[in-house]
Amino acid sequence: MFTVRTRCSESLARVGTLRLAHGEVQTPAFVPLATKGALKLLEPRDVEALGYELILGNTFHLLLAPGPEVVAALGGLNEFMRWERPIITDSGGFQVFSMGHGTVADEIKGRRGRAGNGQDGAILAIDESGVRFRSYVDGRERMLGPESSMQVQAALHSDIALAFDECTPFHVTREYTARSTERTHRWLERCLSWHGEHGPADQAVYGIVQGGVEYDLRLGSAAAVAASGCDGIAIGGTLGREKAQMHEVVSWVTRELERLAPERPRHLLGIGEVDDLIAGVEHGIDTFDCAMPTRLGRHGMALVPDPKHRWRVDLTKSAWRASELPILDGCACPACARGFSRAYLHYLLRSGELTGQRLVTLHNLNFIARLLDDLRGGIEATRLEAVAAELRAGGTPGLLGVGAD
Repeated sequence: MFTVRTRCSESLARVGTLRLAHGEVQTPAFVPLATKGALKLLEPRDVEALGYELILGNTFHLLLAPGPEVVAALGGLNEFMRWERPIITDSGGFQVFSMGHGTVADEIKGRRGRAGNGQDGAILAIDESGVRFRSYVDGRERMLGPESSMQVQAALHSDIALAFDECTPFHVTREYTARSTERTHRWLERCLSWHGEHGPADQAVYGIVQGGVEYDLRLGSAAAVAASGCDGIAIGGTLGREKAQMHEVVSWVTRELERLAPERPRHLLGIGEVDDLIAGVEHGIDTFDCAMPTRLGRHGMALVPDPKHRWRVDLTKSAWRASELPILDGCACPACARGFSRAYLHYLLRSGELTGQRLVTLHNLNFIARLLDDLRGGIEATRLEAVAAELRAGGTPGLLGVGAD
């Protein structure tokens, strides 16, 4: 299902092709989120027009509403949402464990996950069978485990299903991380066993490497997942408090996977900042998913080649109230190419008009798509080091003259 076409001589970066049930995906690639079966503010054809070939749906949310049986009866997630290209579905593990442990942002800011009763959603119990939790939709008690997660993903009939895992948080002890990682490995075997008997023949399954920020646990997890025979390998869980630590943890895993499973695709879960994408490609990651570009767009933050400001400009700020400038000169996105000014977008965003959020979202997704084009092109042209340096210094994606495809 995966062919490596070009390898970088200076790093683990590579260009390849994923061949999936609903088509091919050129890698390295970014994967936009269609969390609840929709890309917020956009139609599938909008995302396809920007050059995206793979999107991600969320097992946890689709389990709660509309329910996998509804999606299956209507032809699977592709038919349900009218997306004709490949889909990857996560296992639901990150979402369900976030209810108890909190998100990565919660960890960094010292917050803990939600607890209690009512309809807010809360973990009720974690054991070998899976996680018992209260639904945020209707307050009902629900269960999600290896077999049920795979069953939901089979009903959704995604091209790639992720094995159910425990997304181990940063603030727990090494001992807890070790126990959690071992359980994730046992759950992987159960996921593969269920899928082998009941899953769609054209659905690939990715295992997930855990182990927190512990070097030996990460390497041991990489070895266990590689040995399982899964079709691809994702890297999940807490990767560190700071970018340097995150990049280091990712490099531990990809170096080990290059040794143990060099021909299998690698996916990095939940990472999408510009500098992290560049570093991830250099470390040999093939696909990434993250809410960053679409979430920023809904809050009026546009991606621009400005590393000093984290590649962002806040269009809701009064500085842009009368600006004739586009978001980005030379950008071919629908917002910039049609000449919408920062002043107009500022007005729309401050007025709460969804058109403004939509236009900035389209721009952000275009920015990330062109960034990955340039990184692929840099690898193909044996110029990745120079291309990465130019992007890190504020080069404009899509205008470097190396875009792939």
